[in-house]
Amino acid sequence: MEKRQTALLFDLDGTLLDTLDDLTNSVNATMAYFGFPLHTKVEVRRFVGNGVIKLMERALPPNASNETLEKCLTFFADYYQAHLNDCSKPYPGIVDFISECYKQEIRLAVVTNKLQAASVALVKRYFSPYIEVVVGQRFGKVTKPDPEPVNEALQKLGLQKGKDLIFYVGDSEVDIQTARNSNLLVISVDWGFKERSELLKYQPDYVVSSPEEIWPILDRFKNL
Repeated sequence: MEKRQTALLFDLDGTLLDTLDDLTNSVNATMAYFGFPLHTKVEVRRFVGNGVIKLMERALPPNASNETLEKCLTFFADYYQAHLNDCSKPYPGIVDFISECYKQEIRLAVVTNKLQAASVALVKRYFSPYIEVVVGQRFGKVTKPDPEPVNEALQKLGLQKGKDLIFYVGDSEVDIQTARNSNLLVISVDWGFKERSELLKYQPDYVVSSPEEIWPILDRFKNL
């Protein structure tokens, strides 16, 4: 009989990495280039979570044309790819936690609505070789909270729902909805882009305030 494996699937922005400064700077570089009003970090923090198309739609004035949206998307993607490491950094304790998971043979993946190229670059920079699979946003593909990106990651990991112990870890209501739609247990983190009180409205299975608080949750399921 095959041994049951444990896996953690992570969101990226606001969960593993604090990327808000670079996202804000890239949004504002885009807005400035096309002559639109700039945004505060607080505003950009509210804009993120549903992928780059929604990010640009929320940043642009309501009457912006589809042509303008397309131009802004192209500019933003190129600018952000060149500046994604200016200020971004892992949250406290994350690198040690990910490293220890790897040592304990816990399978690790990132499933994010961040653009695929940027996601791969950041994961390679901070979490190689620990994280095996990265599924980000690709144009023409569905995004979270649709379960398809999660299913793709599990297929690449060779894991099965129901047989293996799989958690989704994220910092937003989109992540909670993603886990629910994917029939996975969800661990919400309150150090990211959403307040703990906001997360609790969506009734995640667990809410943690540090990476170390995930260990007791995993231990609880070890012998079940």
